[in-house]
Amino acid sequence: MTGIVDTDHALVAILRGITMPEVRPVIGGLIEAGFRAIEIPLNSPDPLPCIAEAARLAKEMTDDACLIGAGTVLTVEDVAAVQSAGGNVIVSPNANPAVIEASVSAGMMSLPGVFTATEAHLALASGASGLKIFPASVLGPDGIKALRAILPSACKVYAVGGVGPTDFAAYKAAGAYGFGLGSSLYKPGADADDVITAAHAALEAFAEL
Repeated sequence: MTGIVDTDHALVAILRGITMPEVRPVIGGLIEAGFRAIEIPLNSPDPLPCIAEAARLAKEMTDDACLIGAGTVLTVEDVAAVQSAGGNVIVSPNANPAVIEASVSAGMMSLPGVFTATEAHLALASGASGLKIFPASVLGPDGIKALRAILPSACKVYAVGGVGPTDFAAYKAAGAYGFGLGSSLYKPGADADDVITAAHAALEAFAEL
């Protein structure tokens, strides 16, 4: 592997809209660059086959533990489908106790989306592995700092939504553990080389914190 490897899964590549022909050049490139967490939202064209192929790629390309799974997971049935495809992480836009509990029961990481203290504590009480603060750009670093103050110190908080490498320092100082990178990293139909260039820039920016 070349470059900086994100073995702590602090940076999550969110590949909304990716298609099967893009999986090897884009996801393979991301793994080569050092990403170890890949999220393919279920409202992508062929999410489950893409997740299955991404999981195979991860095993083929690295011995590091990788998080490969789905975003926009709304139902317990979705959780089962992602697990069957080989996924090991479930990311949701909301804090649905049934989805969180099903994910944890299946031995998968659960990262539900929250915005308020009430949602955050509901998610944690349901067994969430960490929290996705969404949309982070609306809450901002000050909002995350305030929310972080009433959460358990061990809770991993990811800033997601409108956040890119230039924002890392401010959100990290506010208590964010990691970041979900969507359009700042990948847009549907993006050239794989451009995605990999953005991936290297994100990894380097995070390593400098």
